[in-house]
Amino acid sequence: MVGEEKMVLRNRVTKTSEIPEKDEDQRNLTKESLETYRNGRLDIKQLIAKKRQLTAEAEELKPLFLKEVGSHFDDFVTNLIEKSASLDNGGYALTTFSILEEMKNNHRAKDLRAPPEQGKIFISRRSLLDELFEVDHIRTIYHMFIALLIIFILSTSVVDYLDEGRLVPEFNLMSYAFGKFSTVIWTWWLMFLSTLSIPYFLFQHWAKGYSKSSHRFISTLIHGFIFIVFQLGILGFVPTYIALTYSLPPASRFVVILEQIRMVMKAHSFVRENVPRVLNAAKEKSSTVPIPTVNQYLYFLFAPTLIYRDSYPRTPTVRWGYVAMQFIQVFGCLFYVYYIFERLCAPLFRNIKQEPFSARVLVLCVFNSILPGVLILFLSFFAFLHCWLNAFAEMLRFGDRMFYKDWWNSTSYSNYYRTWNVVVHDWLYYYAYKDLLWFFSKKFKSAAMLAVFALSAIVHEYALAVCLSYFYPVLFVLFMFFGMAFNFIVNDSRKRPIWNIMMWASLFLGHGVILCFYSQEWYARQHCPLKNPTFLDYVRPRSWTCRYVF
Repeated sequence: MVGEEKMVLRNRVTKTSEIPEKDEDQRNLTKESLETYRNGRLDIKQLIAKKRQLTAEAEELKPLFLKEVGSHFDDFVTNLIEKSASLDNGGYALTTFSILEEMKNNHRAKDLRAPPEQGKIFISRRSLLDELFEVDHIRTIYHMFIALLIIFILSTSVVDYLDEGRLVPEFNLMSYAFGKFSTVIWTWWLMFLSTLSIPYFLFQHWAKGYSKSSHRFISTLIHGFIFIVFQLGILGFVPTYIALTYSLPPASRFVVILEQIRMVMKAHSFVRENVPRVLNAAKEKSSTVPIPTVNQYLYFLFAPTLIYRDSYPRTPTVRWGYVAMQFIQVFGCLFYVYYIFERLCAPLFRNIKQEPFSARVLVLCVFNSILPGVLILFLSFFAFLHCWLNAFAEMLRFGDRMFYKDWWNSTSYSNYYRTWNVVVHDWLYYYAYKDLLWFFSKKFKSAAMLAVFALSAIVHEYALAVCLSYFYPVLFVLFMFFGMAFNFIVNDSRKRPIWNIMMWASLFLGHGVILCFYSQEWYARQHCPLKNPTFLDYVRPRSWTCRYVF
């Protein structure tokens, strides 16, 4: 009671002391207002000037404030998601004490390598462009591309009417590029059924007999050899043989080869993720063998990811209108690319082929190819990494839609490689880079990175060589030498906007070089065919020596 009375008295004293201060503040305000009123227009102009100055300063601070808050908020949310998703990782909670205990044990046993990390964590999230398109300013860029497509259609129609007297487009180039599509369909079914059956039942047979076998190493070696034969000999050779034997056109070959590479990567991920689970179950002498069901493997074969999991985050419903819109945009991008080739590429190379090969022709070709090359880059990204993958994700209710990140904001090539195609990057990171570090040693990080670059460059060049029917390693040189050098020189320490400009300039120039060189070689082989070509003729550039005959 005595304490409460003291508190009441203190509150009264503070209140009475605050009253004179408030009175003084009110007097000062009225005095300032009177002075302002007495001075008239002069004080009003000063107030307006001060207000404008404060507004200008606020506008200058606003983007910096939003950028700072946005970066901190993104980092906070990302760290929060990773921490919350890793709380139940492997059946136990990851606490500070468990991590310290693990580090302590690793320090005691330096000769034992730590296993690779648990892998990618899938969470429900939307694609970045879906979120950005809700902003009117960003969606206007999308509208600009649609307007450009309309201009291409109109220009092609006008030229066809003036030159040939017809208004209905024939789409000869597209019908040729996707010719013999029935062969593509039955080839895809062969690849799909073999990928569905052979890796799954081969793994199931090995997993069921591994714990009971007295010769585990020999059994694992035999099953592993059969799997490698399937990957390289059946899935790796047969589709390529069909594409070359049946003389499929370029776009049809492109579909077959991309599906071949995708299924090879899917089968590897399925085996790579499930073999350690069987080994751990046998080590712990568990009575149950962790073998995924056929439905889980079948879902993975169609899911827009190359990392196998027994289950993924799922959305509650399927928005069929969204699926239809994504497929419409894919077909729209195909016609867009057709009109780019029709209006920008064909006239360019039709004129170039009339001149002999020289440095002047090459330089003009590269710079004239930059615009169509960049447009094809944007359309390929939007059609496949956004529309196509989101369509399948929506149909399968696949929750994690981070197929790419904001690669357009990259200030370094290392960040660009990580964010351009997250689906393929995850596979290379976990199954190539991380496994190489685990198998050899963490000291060989540069060698592991070089191996990953070499693998990616070889696969890209293999796809182009099969699709175009000739070997011209322009992409391999750009990817392996310039791309590798830029990865180390223009690294993550570069944060200034000038490096983003440099990255875009090099991307523009690189795609101009790719489109120019491969198109020149294509036209040279069309107009300078050989009667009995040898193997060296498929490797030797024809555009350097061809002289066109008209």
